[in-house]
Amino acid sequence: MITIDGPAASGKSSIARLVAQRLGRTYVNTGNMYRAMTWAVLQSGVDPQDADAVRAAAAGIVIESPVVDGKTQVCISGRTLTDAELNSDPVNRAVSFIARVDEVRDRLVAYQRALASAGPLVMEGRDIGSVVFPDSPHKIYVDASEEVRASRRGAQGLSDQIAERDRIDKQRKNSPLVIPAGAIVIDNSHITLDQAVDQVIAVLQLS
Repeated sequence: MITIDGPAASGKSSIARLVAQRLGRTYVNTGNMYRAMTWAVLQSGVDPQDADAVRAAAAGIVIESPVVDGKTQVCISGRTLTDAELNSDPVNRAVSFIARVDEVRDRLVAYQRALASAGPLVMEGRDIGSVVFPDSPHKIYVDASEEVRASRRGAQGLSDQIAERDRIDKQRKNSPLVIPAGAIVIDNSHITLDQAVDQVIAVLQLS
């Protein structure tokens, strides 16, 4: 298990996907699981900041992550969500509120752990090396400055409240965003994607 964590728009998803491709492993984007849950909660008309309402709505949402072409997709009640749906502005604004609800997080963490049976994985998120697979010997934390991350979201045509999401993710009581113990930190602010991938593979020291 290779774990890659980091804050929003740090580049961890792109890095993890290419690392998985180079090493012949399955890529798992756990953030998309929380985004799918958020999309479904919003579709039900629930206020994402109402934890009790979120808890009730999420209990009836069926989420699956089948592996297709070397990476996991996310499906809600059998419907595969598009990148546009998962990365929409409403989802960007609400996902940190959904992800901090204990029942949602506990359920998805258990689901992510169960995916280990799918074989060698590169799994990325915000708590993979700290909570989901804390015993993994291969932990990476990808970071970038707040300004760079905000610029990346803007270049994607998205409105993402980076600073606010950081605050919520780092302060939540259940699985806060932290640098996992033993993780190698890679600052992705001013290097290319290929350079970042090269650095990750160089420090993994896989046997």
